[in-house]
Amino acid sequence: MRIALVGTRGIPANYGGFETFAEELSTRLVERGHQVTVYCRQANAESLYRGVRLQYLPTIRHKYFDTIAHTAVSTWHLLRHRPDVALYCNGANAIFTAAPRLVGVPVALNVDGIERQRKKWNRAARAWYLVSEWLSKFCPTVVVTDARTIQEYYRKRWGKESVFIPYGAEVGKVESAEVLDRLGLEAGRYFLYVSRLEPENHPLEVRQAFEQVATQMKLALIGDAPYAHEYIRRVHDTSDRRIVMPGAIYGVGYRELGSHCFAYIHATEVGGTHPALIEAMGRGALVLYRNTPENAEVAGDAGIAFEPGELVAALRRVLDMPEFDRERLRQTAMARVREHYSWDAVTDAYEGLLKGMRK
Repeated sequence: MRIALVGTRGIPANYGGFETFAEELSTRLVERGHQVTVYCRQANAESLYRGVRLQYLPTIRHKYFDTIAHTAVSTWHLLRHRPDVALYCNGANAIFTAAPRLVGVPVALNVDGIERQRKKWNRAARAWYLVSEWLSKFCPTVVVTDARTIQEYYRKRWGKESVFIPYGAEVGKVESAEVLDRLGLEAGRYFLYVSRLEPENHPLEVRQAFEQVATQMKLALIGDAPYAHEYIRRVHDTSDRRIVMPGAIYGVGYRELGSHCFAYIHATEVGGTHPALIEAMGRGALVLYRNTPENAEVAGDAGIAFEPGELVAALRRVLDMPEFDRERLRQTAMARVREHYSWDAVTDAYEGLLKGMRK
């Protein structure tokens, strides 16, 4: 098949979950003999990445227009080149999925979570996301949800049946640890937090909770955000020398951090399946997670859930826990990812879906 992947920032992945998804899925589809084009926002000299064709197109660098502007331009290009099938990411792009269908290109839309609940959006943006949820009933050929809770939301709120395909992750630790030396961290002696530094992901809450815990371990707060400068300034406003905040880290360094942490803290409350949570579990990290339906669906009994305001107690609990119990949770987490969230199984599901849409 000739497959177009639209709606992300592009690959190689250097931003968030959709970009990692685009890279992992597209490269595996190419290995299976398909021709895949990923539409990208940040131009560079390469036109191919691991066999995937990279199509660079302009956008409007603005918090509210970046995604929809680039998707609009990408859709115009797609209409002129007509792949066999298209996969759009981000529910905000629902309106653009109608045009390819009008010229005979079937479209799947991965809606992610309930994006309008994010605090960073103003009233107009939240309205756009709400309208986009409604448009998903009609515009794409198929809607894909990566969490059962989001699948149930679309069913109850909009009467829309979707195809459930989870996010994926690798299983197993990496042996290298070069990034730890660079950040002044010791293997097994730091808590890890990874997310965009935005209010609904609660990095400030994590930092403040850690400051209340008596431990010689460190906290590595990893992440950044393009339009949250004032909030990020508040997150960084600490004199606690145990806290390391280097910004965003991708690739090998990110995998090393997940492989060698004492425990991983997942405090995000909005969205569907969160990639960082699954990836930490796949690396065998001991996971503490904010108890939302989406997070509980992924982690289940393979992690330690905490309610709002309970993170300090959860940190103290995991520090006091016998190592036998900590190791049992780590092994359970890896087994859970291996069974439910492998990238090969995710690719199987998308390949079957995309082939079926052409019939």
